[in-house]
Amino acid sequence: MTWMITGGAGYIGSHVVKALTECGERVVVLDDLSTGDPARLPAGVPLERGSVLDRELVDRVLRDHAVQGIVHVAAKKQVGESVERPLHYYKENVTGLQTLLEAAAEAGVRRFLFSSSAAVYGMPDVDLVTEQTECAPMSPYGETKLAGEWLVRGAGRAHGMATASLRYFNVAGAASPELGDPGIFNLVPMVFERLDQGRSPLIFGNDYPTPDGTCVRDYIHVEDIASAHVAAARRLVEDPSAELVLNIGRGEGVSVAEMVDLIREVSGHTATEAEIAPRRPGDPARVVASAELIRKELGWSARYDVRQMVESAWQGWRLRHPGQER
Repeated sequence: MTWMITGGAGYIGSHVVKALTECGERVVVLDDLSTGDPARLPAGVPLERGSVLDRELVDRVLRDHAVQGIVHVAAKKQVGESVERPLHYYKENVTGLQTLLEAAAEAGVRRFLFSSSAAVYGMPDVDLVTEQTECAPMSPYGETKLAGEWLVRGAGRAHGMATASLRYFNVAGAASPELGDPGIFNLVPMVFERLDQGRSPLIFGNDYPTPDGTCVRDYIHVEDIASAHVAAARRLVEDPSAELVLNIGRGEGVSVAEMVDLIREVSGHTATEAEIAPRRPGDPARVVASAELIRKELGWSARYDVRQMVESAWQGWRLRHPGQER
């Protein structure tokens, strides 16, 4: 069968494409290349350039490539930007998904895998976040992901699609330097950038109710994210009635201070100490996934540790920023 991967030329999407093709699956990528890069795709994988909002294009791609399953990774995903541009985020993330689901239903696609986010939970006051933890998103981005889950579930029930929504926690790392994260929006590349500039990494608040006073997060290697997609895709093929909502995390918390120290060590910038800045509004003290349900449902668990994430991310950073090598 053929899977269409939306956003397949982006950071996470390209890892999903790599993992599926290495398992022998046929893949076609639909990407508007607003953040994607065709060079990230394996040789021989067809790329259709355009948006999921373009219904005529989506219909043609589904038809021309005889698509039988969809993995929807494409989305706008910057929390701060979503606060500034909520209408844009709802259009891209919700209307785009609606358009895609309508096309999939009419084309007879029976498998739909949705990339969701831990942002649906907001500020959960629990030690481990399970799939039953109350969802209370704190940004338009998180709202669009939760609304997306509802759309996927409803369309699946109405049109006989096997569905899965995968809630990512904090993604880092790379399968190879060429596939490293080109953005500077998450903790690891943000610290890399400041260290390269000779500036102190920033830690926002050290007075949280955690062991070292800094926020605790669940970091997950992007290769583990990709392998979870493969496991979920296989489940959708095997079980036409599947209706899954699953966390993707390691189930282990790492504090921001611990992460910054590890980044300094791996990058060789041990002389540059971190700087404590005021708390950011809305940062929860601890967000760590329970990974029990995904183990039970898919037999999946994370393979990579935090050091492997940072080391692979650093190799990707150095490839894109060679002039700062020490």
